[in-house]
This record gives sequence, C-alpha cells and structure tokens, in this order.
Amino acid sequence: MTTARLPLFPLNSVLFPGLVLPLNVFEERYRAVMRELLKTDESEQRRFAVVAIRDGREVAPTAPGMPEGPAPRDRGPAAGFGDDPIKVFHPVGCVADAATIREREDGGFEVLATGTTRVRLLSVDASGPFLTAELEEIPEESGEGAEVLAEGVLRAFRAYQKRLAGARERSLASGTELPDEPSVVSYLVAAAAMLDTPTKQRLLEAGTTAARLQEELRLLRSETAVIRHLPSLPAINLTTGPTNPN
Repeated sequence: MTTARLPLFPLNSVLFPGLVLPLNVFEERYRAVMRELLKTDESEQRRFAVVAIRDGREVAPTAPGMPEGPAPRDRGPAAGFGDDPIKVFHPVGCVADAATIREREDGGFEVLATGTTRVRLLSVDASGPFLTAELEEIPEESGEGAEVLAEGVLRAFRAYQKRLAGARERSLASGTELPDEPSVVSYLVAAAAMLDTPTKQRLLEAGTTAARLQEELRLLRSETAVIRHLPSLPAINLTTGPTNPN
C-alpha cells in the first residue's frame, strides 16, 4: 500500500474524491498549513488530508456556526483535540489538492481544493506548527453490479431531488447531465444528499463502489418516502454549499 505524510486539516464535514472544497482559513495552525503548501511549486499538487471530526470531540471555537473572531495565535496544533488526536478523528479521510490559495490582507486564506483519493489515518503527529498524519491510500474497488446499481441510484437521486424541490418546482436534475461512471456517481450522491456527517462518513468508508451505491439506494428511497409526507420545500442547490470555516 502507498503511504504518505501530509498536513492534516480536520473539519466537521466529510470530503469525497472528485468534490470541490472551498475553505475560509483563519486559525493560525491552519494558516501555517497554507503557508507550507505555498512553498510547493504551482506545477505540482499542493496536497493535504481532510478528516472529519467525531461528533462532540472538537472543543476549539472554530466549529461551523461559531463566529470567527480574531485568529488565535497561541494555540498549539493539537489544541481542542486532546492528548491523542487520532482518537478524535474518523479513521478514513480524503486527500485534497489545493488548486488556488489566496492570502487575504488579514493573514487568512481563501482556498479552493478538490478531493482526490481516500486515505486511512495510521498516525497523527502534533510536534510541528500544524498536525501531520501518516496516511495509507485506499484503492477504489468496483464490486459486483456497480454499473446497474449506479443507474438505479441516479434514478432514485432524481426522484429525491424532485421531492426536495417541491412538486411544483422544476426538478434540480432537469437539464443537468449527471455522470454515469459508478464511483463518480457514488461520491457525487454521497456529497449532495442531505445526510448527517456519520452517515456520509460511513459512505466514504464503504469497502466497494457497489456497497456504497447499495447503501445510497436504500437511503434515497427512505428519505424520499419521508419527504413525500412533508409540505413542499423550497428549491435548493444540493451540489454547492457554504465555505467551510477551519
């Protein structure tokens, strides 16, 4: 298995391969990550690893929904994550490639990254200015029946989108060409569906593409059945979200 050591960027959300991740970086330990990445030539990948924080484990005042306030400069890289940070994070994350890193006048950064490869955390090091992790790449295995399952998931996803948009609204999938490659479908749907973080994490960790699609088919059918009995909801864009605060 291929291993690597990369800067670690914990979030209260899950990143999937192929999905875009906008970041608003204001905390010093994560500014340090971006300054390090900027040392890499633009012609090469500026890679870091994104991992989801287990529910209730992050005590730093930078979780989504909290005001930014001034960037704390006196907190160590493991502040808020306890004596053994690896226990605070889910075991599987995703490598991100920072396509753009723009420094603001206040010293923060606006970053646009894309998920590339699933990885498993082997160890976490808090001895430097930011967390780093030894990571093992997880290959994507198709599994039996992935192509057929992908077709079923796309149909279920369109029905789910239509229910979310409301019966009188134009389907969010109308006029949009969705991918048909099974692994791409599985990650797009996992990211776009309105699911909680533990459920998204479970989908990220699925052993095969087919297993992920099978679970998504079950979830979409269940969610669509629930929405059918609710009042019409306003149309929303499922494939874009707010910028993630660090």
